[in-house]
Amino acid sequence: MTIEIEGFTDVYSGKVRDLYIPTDAVSIDDAETLLVVASDRVSAYDHVLEPGIPGKGELLTTLSLWWFDQLSGIPNHLVGDQADVPVEVAGRAMLVKPLDMFPIECVVRGYLSGSGWKEYLESQSVCGVALPSGLENGDRLPEPIYTPAFKAELGDHDENITFERTIELVGADVAERLRALSLEIYSRASAIAEARGVILADTKFEFGADRVSGEITLADEVLTSDSSRYWDAEAYAAGDRLASFDKQIVRNWLSANWNTTDPNAGPPPELPTAIVEQTAARYRELLSRLTA
Repeated sequence: MTIEIEGFTDVYSGKVRDLYIPTDAVSIDDAETLLVVASDRVSAYDHVLEPGIPGKGELLTTLSLWWFDQLSGIPNHLVGDQADVPVEVAGRAMLVKPLDMFPIECVVRGYLSGSGWKEYLESQSVCGVALPSGLENGDRLPEPIYTPAFKAELGDHDENITFERTIELVGADVAERLRALSLEIYSRASAIAEARGVILADTKFEFGADRVSGEITLADEVLTSDSSRYWDAEAYAAGDRLASFDKQIVRNWLSANWNTTDPNAGPPPELPTAIVEQTAARYRELLSRLTA
């Protein structure tokens, strides 16, 4: 359920975030500023689950704003004074400029895990990027790889694609720039995280073109627990590759208690209180570890 915010009109609700435009704007196309609100909703396997994670929206927004501040020199979509966010959503919303978004999820992987691991088992590659033989789940890759995905409509699965397919979708110049920016941001962010005892295993970025200058601009949330896979470096060194700071706790529980691949399985079950509390605690710990 969206929130009524004085001076703004709700125009879109995604799985986790809600989008508002000023009440004097007719549509996103003529709005000079957008309000992006992060809710406490949690999604997994393309389903929004119940209940949400208390405080999640504020944790994600705080982390995004912190990362934007770390990434000097990378154009981003923030505008104005973030202290001007309406009181109704203070702490969990960002004021941003509208962009012409590219239909690409810009995924960078420094470690082999998740869907990348599954694809590697089938083809010894990920999104057309050939990898050495003999890798195990959770292994660090020889170097980070760019593995884009085509952004699906709400409710559908994103589609992993090759870089060549990206060129077909957005053109060679933009495709090259998206890859270069994504790899640069990942490299900078992973070094920052590593210095704080945290491994950034993989992450995804979204970019759009500035509507005036055309400049490619980093958008949406960035390097949060929802858009990234973070591991505890000490636990990883000791052989525990499951000590994550993201919603993997939720995914694991759901996989064990619901058929995630059967479209006729019905709605997912309600998350137990213990799973909700564990997930919230890991989100809080990551924010503390990175920003302290």
